[in-house]
Amino acid sequence: GVELLLHGLCSNTTVKSLDLKGNNLRTVGAEALGKLLRQNKSIRSLILEWNSLGVWEEGFSFFCQGLGANNFLQRLDLRNNQINHQGAGELAMALKKNASLQELDLRWNNIGLLGGRALLNCLHSNKTLKRLELAGNNVPSDILKAVEQAMDHNQDRQTILSETQNRAYILSKEVLSLKDEKTKQFLDLMDTIDKQREEIARSGRMSAARVSQLQEALDEQHSIMNSLKAKLQMTEAALALSEQKVHNLGELLNATKQEQTSMAERHFTELQQQKQEGADREGKLLRDLSAASEKNLLLRNQVDELEKKCKVQQDQLFQVKQDLTNTTAELKLRAVQAEERLEMEKRRFKQSLEDMESLQLKEVDHMTQHIEASERSMQDRIQRLEAIRIALEEELSQVKAAALTERGQAEEELIKVRNRARLEEQQRLEHLEEKLRLMTESRDEAQNCCLKQKQMVGEAQAKANQLSLHADGLRRRLEELQQDLNSKEEEKVAEVNKVKVELREQIGHLQAERTAQEGLREKIAALERQLKALSSNHREALLDKEGEISMLLEKLRMKEADISRMREEEAQRASFLQNAIMAYVQGSPLGTHSSRK
Repeated sequence: GVELLLHGLCSNTTVKSLDLKGNNLRTVGAEALGKLLRQNKSIRSLILEWNSLGVWEEGFSFFCQGLGANNFLQRLDLRNNQINHQGAGELAMALKKNASLQELDLRWNNIGLLGGRALLNCLHSNKTLKRLELAGNNVPSDILKAVEQAMDHNQDRQTILSETQNRAYILSKEVLSLKDEKTKQFLDLMDTIDKQREEIARSGRMSAARVSQLQEALDEQHSIMNSLKAKLQMTEAALALSEQKVHNLGELLNATKQEQTSMAERHFTELQQQKQEGADREGKLLRDLSAASEKNLLLRNQVDELEKKCKVQQDQLFQVKQDLTNTTAELKLRAVQAEERLEMEKRRFKQSLEDMESLQLKEVDHMTQHIEASERSMQDRIQRLEAIRIALEEELSQVKAAALTERGQAEEELIKVRNRARLEEQQRLEHLEEKLRLMTESRDEAQNCCLKQKQMVGEAQAKANQLSLHADGLRRRLEELQQDLNSKEEEKVAEVNKVKVELREQIGHLQAERTAQEGLREKIAALERQLKALSSNHREALLDKEGEISMLLEKLRMKEADISRMREEEAQRASFLQNAIMAYVQGSPLGTHSSRK
């Protein structure tokens, strides 16, 4: 029945414990048990108490062979089975091959001294057996103590192995978690770096668009300046025409002077002739008076024409002034528009700087939180990184302060330039008003002179001299007007140069912003380098941990070597004790009596 039962259990995979206590198993049962232990892989506990397996030597040897081939059984109970020292030797051979049995109960058998030594010797190679019960087997106490010490060593070794396995498992988990965290951090950093690069590209595009807008504004101002130059050329042409007209008037005045001189000579000749011919003189005088009156009328007509021409020139000057005022107003409007554009660009730049600062602060906070959560053991390195971050923030604050100071200086310079331009415009207007007043006074004087010429016909020469003097004054005034126009042209050129200088300064500010952006890119590259250094440091830390694990494994090997040395020493002691006991037994009277027999 046992043979059939065990044959059926050979292919079973669910039974974990088998109790066959007190079933009087014989050779057939022992052989079936050996076959079961060879084939079954699920039984962990086997109880064979009160079966007298030691009596059947062949069956027990077959059972021991099956036990040596099994690597799944953990507990074996062989109490009260009449196992002698030969059976113990076969069990020792099986235990040398077995690597899974942890508890073996051999109480109340007949193992004796030789069986105890055989079991003690097998324990040097078996390192999995934790518990071995040998009570009631006539085994000496020193062997029992040696067996207990071996069991303690095995238990210690098992605990150390389990602890090392647990530690290795925990360390592997920690290493995997650290690797995952580092990969996540690296991916997050790469995302943030990509975002920063995109923002930098956007800012570059915006700056390029701003530069293009400023260039368009410059082109517009250049076109305006070209139009102003064209207007100035037109005014110069008008002034050249007026100069030609004045020259023609001067020639007419010279011709009138020559005529007057010729008329005076004629009068002198006529007076001489009047002495000779009185009647003819009277007729000639009447004729001369009529001719003089006609000439006076002609002169009056010429003076009226000159006054009309002066009025036309004044109107032209007034139009030129209006054009100048319009151009100044247009320039003011353009300056206001340029200032508004500058303010808008400043606001956008401030917003971009604030966004960049907020992003950098968020990234730094995120990095510090992850580093504090994952790497508490690396506080020194984190402190260094925090010091570097503080230095970077100080540098950013310094750069901001420098930018703010530069903006304040630029605004103060703009305010000063505006005030200067306003003062210069006010001075120019006052100067032009004084010139207009002088022109009106000169016009009034010319009118008075014309009235005097109408009243005093007899004093033609004095009036001619006065007219020549007046013509000289007009020439001087025309020269002064030309000088004023030249000075206005120079002032306009100076204003154009100032505008160009301001635009160049704006371009320089934009270039400075570009350099600042390049500095930010360099800082980003430095942060990437720091991240690479951190990754290398983490790799070094992982390598250090792996080195520590290897050191622990070497320590375990050293401990195992020490345990093996202890076992060898204990085996040597046991052999020494055995030899001593054998010598003592042989030297005793019992040994002599047995030898005589």
